[in-house]
Order: sequence, then C-alpha cells, then structure tokens
Amino acid sequence: MELPEHARRNRAAWDVTAAEYAKWAPRQWEDENWSWGMWGTPEDDLGTIGDVDGLDVVELGCGTAYWSAWLARRGAHPVGVDLSEAQLATARAMQAERDLHFPLVHASAEDVPLADAAFDLALSEYGASLWCEPEAWIAEAARLLRPGGRLVFLTNSLLSVLCAPDEGPASDRLLRRQREVRRIEWPGEEGIEFHLAHGEWIALLRRAGFAIDALHELYAPEDAEPSRFEWITPEWARSWPHEEVWVARRES
Repeated sequence: MELPEHARRNRAAWDVTAAEYAKWAPRQWEDENWSWGMWGTPEDDLGTIGDVDGLDVVELGCGTAYWSAWLARRGAHPVGVDLSEAQLATARAMQAERDLHFPLVHASAEDVPLADAAFDLALSEYGASLWCEPEAWIAEAARLLRPGGRLVFLTNSLLSVLCAPDEGPASDRLLRRQREVRRIEWPGEEGIEFHLAHGEWIALLRRAGFAIDALHELYAPEDAEPSRFEWITPEWARSWPHEEVWVARRES
C-alpha cells in the first residue's frame, strides 16, 4: 500500500515515540485487569465487551498490544495491527517475555491485509480511532467483521478537544470551532489526529453498516492523580468527560 501523507507522518511520529511507550508496556502487560484510557476505567464496570472466550478479535492500532494480551488471557484469539514497526517490536518483546503469543501485523488500519468477515470483534483504544482517517478505518472494520460482529473503540471526547489549547492543559472554555477539529496538527508535533462530532460519528457508522449500541462518556475518578498526559488534568476530567467509548454492531 502507498501510504497517504497523514499515515506516513503518523508512522514516523510513532516510530520515535515507541521508546517512551516501551517503558510502560511491562506494567500494562502484567495487569490482570482490563481497563480503558487515561485513568484506567475498568472494562468490568462498563461492560462494553463481555465474554470473549473463543472470539476472533482484531485490534486496530494495537501499539504495544497490551489490549490484545488482556483478550488472549480471557480466551480470545487476537490479531494486533499497527503501522509502527517500533511499537510492534515492543509487543514482540512482551510476547517473548511472557510466553503469550498471537499474530502481529505491520499495516495501516486503513488497509488491513486480512480476510473479509474474519473477526467477531474489532477494537481500538487510541489507535485507529485517533490516528486514522475515520471513513477509511471504519470501512475496514466493517469489512473485517462478520455479520453481528462488534466494534468497540475509545478516543478523546469531543469536548476535551474543543477546550484544548495549542499548548498546556484543557481549559474550561471552548477554544476551537467544532468544524475545525476533524484533522488536528499540534504545534511542534509530527502526528495528525482525527476527531468527529457525535453526529458525524453516528452518520459514518450507519453508512458503514453499523447499529450503535452505546456511547460511554468517561470521567476521572475522585481520587485520580495526574496522568502522564498533562493536557488533561484530573480536575478537568472530574467535571467533564475526557474520553468516550463507542460500541457498535455490524448488521447483516
């Protein structure tokens, strides 16, 4: 595949950033609990995924593949897909250290070299859901899923992006026009993010053949400490949703 400009830039950015994420990978792989996002909202509290024993799962933008590891320990058959070879190198090292093996595919989630209708569940936590062009990766998720298969993904909340300045933590004021956040290039950063308003997500998912089952808006817990992502403070995230988890189902 000839990568589009945003994918080439994101691959270059993540090949550099991977060294930092490698530091966190051992703790994430060792965690027996599965959780979402900055403050580790427990999946058992949300109930977005349910029993995965025996399911075929594709993680789109898997990074160090800790989500795939959590799924494999629960009996799923995951395949991790990521654009960054450096991120996949960390994932392979974690697999070897813990003797937990599943396929890892070096590819863009916008063009996945896997068969149609091969999976029961497609998942993304700040992978394809943030760094891929929305129409392209949602179409791929629909292609990869069997009828009745589920898509679950987490990304930044729309409100957090609207309140984010070019530098520093999110404000309690709207700082961006909603029509301007679809593609964001942060000053001094190589990568390109994609964000949609809720109405746009709904329309896109429906066009791709999905029925929407749930939208979970996540808040920081009352005892939350600052995370490594300084642009969202615990104080802000206790007042407004900082992340959102979408749950959709591929219609036949």
